[in-house]
Amino acid sequence: MRDALRRTWLIRATVVLHLLAWGAVLTAPALWPWALAGVALNHLLIAAVGLWPRSHWLGPNWTRLPLAAVARREIALTIDDGPDPVVTPLVLDLLDRYAVQATFFCIGEKAARYPDLCRDIVRRGHAVENHSQRHRHYFSLLGPRGIARELQAAQDTLTAITGQRPLFFRAPAGLRNPFLDPVLTRLGLRLASWSARGFDTRISDPARVQGKLLSGLQAGAILLLHDGHAARTTRGIPVVLEVLPALVASAAAAGLRFVTLPQAASP
Repeated sequence: MRDALRRTWLIRATVVLHLLAWGAVLTAPALWPWALAGVALNHLLIAAVGLWPRSHWLGPNWTRLPLAAVARREIALTIDDGPDPVVTPLVLDLLDRYAVQATFFCIGEKAARYPDLCRDIVRRGHAVENHSQRHRHYFSLLGPRGIARELQAAQDTLTAITGQRPLFFRAPAGLRNPFLDPVLTRLGLRLASWSARGFDTRISDPARVQGKLLSGLQAGAILLLHDGHAARTTRGIPVVLEVLPALVASAAAAGLRFVTLPQAASP
């Protein structure tokens, strides 16, 4: 409800501001610098909100698991940017060893390149969700049609490969704009970001990544790591492989249980 109120307020305020600015310029042309400044500030605000991945101002956004999942002492491990032919199989083996279920936000083009690997993710009990078709760095600059094409293509690709239609979407780098939420609604997708991320595509020190993920770890957390674009340690080992054992041990010590996002959404 609060998400809807925030989104409605922001969109209505934007529309009203544009109408007022247009009316001011028509009735008093000398006011055009002030009208332009007001519109520019409004666009900067919307851009800033879109650049904040955990924001709820542009629509519903899973930054934590639902209250029912919190009550069950559940947390979610999400893994982005795969599937990767080298890293993903090693991650899956680790998850099997610790009996942990995770949610893989897969890129459609990569899934099409490695379909057997994508199917193996599902076969081992994990969830495959939508991370766009091409993972374009300028995703947040796309218009409604461009966003719809990216999400629909990934939906079709991942569904055809795994036989399961994704229920969640994570924007590339978490960046988005006001056009995303209506597309998600039309496709029946939920936006999911995270409560903690390890920055493991840039940080090659496993201890630093662990610290970021474990700081304040509690029930309801959504944790973000990467199998695609994974940073390597000084020994050339993908950071995610070094971090997972300590992460699982810490969660177990805190009495927390890993679930996929679809499982967390269940009553």
